Amino acid sequence: MPDKMADKDVSQDDPKDFAATLDRLETLVAQLESGELTLEASLSAFERGVRLTRDAQHRLDSAELQVQALLEQGDGSLQSVPFETREPDHER
Repeated sequence: MPDKMADKDVSQDDPKDFAATLDRLETLVAQLESGELTLEASLSAFERGVRLTRDAQHRLDSAELQVQALLEQGDGSLQSVPFETREPDHER
């Protein structure tokens, strides 16, 4: 009964951290690409992948806000720094 095994893989609990979310997404992609899932299991895996992707994006957005909060200046002002650079521009 490999289909039931695949269904069980698709319905695992939500990961607790970002790395585990990415690992779970990679597992779901591998399962979908394998072609071994039933149509129903494939749809379920796809839906789960969408939820995990949204969760990962939310975690990234939260991390960005935390980084911005950490860049608050000693006088209480917030220095806005693009998240991509991760280093404050001291020439302003």
